[in-house]
Order: sequence, then structure tokens, then C-alpha cells
Amino acid sequence: MSGAHILVVDDDPKVRTLLRRCFEGEGFAVSDAKDGAELRACLERNPVTLITLDLNLGKENGLDLARDIRKDRNIPIIMLTGKGDAIDRVVGLELGADDYLAKPFELRELVARVRAVLRRTAAAEPTPSSGQRYAFEGWILDISRRSLKRDSGEDQELTTSEFNLLEAFVKRPHRVLSRDEIMDVLKGHDWSPLDRSIDNLIARLRKKIEGDPEHPQLIKTVRGVGYTFAADAKRLI
Repeated sequence: MSGAHILVVDDDPKVRTLLRRCFEGEGFAVSDAKDGAELRACLERNPVTLITLDLNLGKENGLDLARDIRKDRNIPIIMLTGKGDAIDRVVGLELGADDYLAKPFELRELVARVRAVLRRTAAAEPTPSSGQRYAFEGWILDISRRSLKRDSGEDQELTTSEFNLLEAFVKRPHRVLSRDEIMDVLKGHDWSPLDRSIDNLIARLRKKIEGDPEHPQLIKTVRGVGYTFAADAKRLI
């Protein structure tokens, strides 16, 4: 992980300098950006392994930037904010953030969270022995390539947590999974039983794979229990 390239996005130059020195001291390559324009320029210039993204960038909204990043890239994002606002946390996770940390925070905790996200991402990388593909309702999920495609070949971008959730469902068709079981499958996230992060993750995945997310046919809610994957998933050879 020491070869990872971290992009620090914050409009405060003191914070950028602090985080740069911290991450470089841990052996990471580091770039920084003060706004969306510099962020996009950096993404075009260099491969980035992970982004720490401040939500309050003056005139720009970090949530909007996260949404833009997610349209084209599946780079892990750790969101940072000084608000400590639970609503921002839920919205941030819904947009596809891989973790969330409120300011002020200990640098050691941020480094630990960065390493945890990088471990999860590395564990999700394809391995030669994992060649598993599943077909369901016009979709093909390729576990080894970490890809989801329509039968027509069109790619559907998924975040790491969305992909892991769909993989869990596809491998357990017609089985009801409680929220606790889903939290166990997606271990490594800082889930709280009091927030709606799991429900938001389900909603986000539905928007990407359901024909009508308001009336889901693939991922169905089992009231008072959890969720079930209602489609037949066929393992492809």
C-alpha cells in the first residue's frame, strides 16, 4: 500500500500541507487540490488510488464533486467535513463514499481509515482463480473483473460497496438477508445500527440495476426483516 497515490482535496492550504506531510511520512505518494478544477486536472494527469475530499470547499460543494467523480471513476473516497452533520454523512455514503470522518480528527485515525479502505479495495481486485460470472435479468456480474454489464455489453459503474453488496445478493438468491447480515458481509465499514446507511446503499444499487427503482423486482424488501434477491442468478462457465 505504500505505493498508493492519495489525492487530498481541501480549500485550506494548512490542512493540505498537514495531510500531505502526514501521508508522505507513511510512504504514500501525495497530490493535493484546492478545488474541483485542480481535482479534475490531477485525475487527468495521474492515476489516483484514493481521494480524501473535504465537503466544504468554499463556493463548491464536495458532495457535488463526489457525484461527478462517481460518474466516471470508481476511486475510493473518504469524505471529510467540519460540520459533523449526520445528514451529510448519510448523503455522502449514498453518493458512494467509502468512508466518512468528521473534523477535528486524529491523523492516526485518518491514516488507519485510509489503510482500511485500501485493504478492502485491494481485496476486491480480481485474482486469476476467482473467475466467477453470474447472469441475471439481462445483467452479467463478473466477480474476477469486478464488472457489471448488460447483455448488450454496456458497462454499469458500481462503487466498491455497491459491487460487494450485489455480489452478496447474487451468491445468495432468494435468501432473506437482515441488515446485520449485510453489515457482516460488508465488514470494514463504520456502520451504525441507528443510521440508514444500509438502506441508502440498497436504494443506490436499485437505481443502477432495477428497471423501476420505485417498484423493485430484483432486490425486494422483506418488511421487518431485511432484503432478498428475488432473481434467479445463473453461474456461467
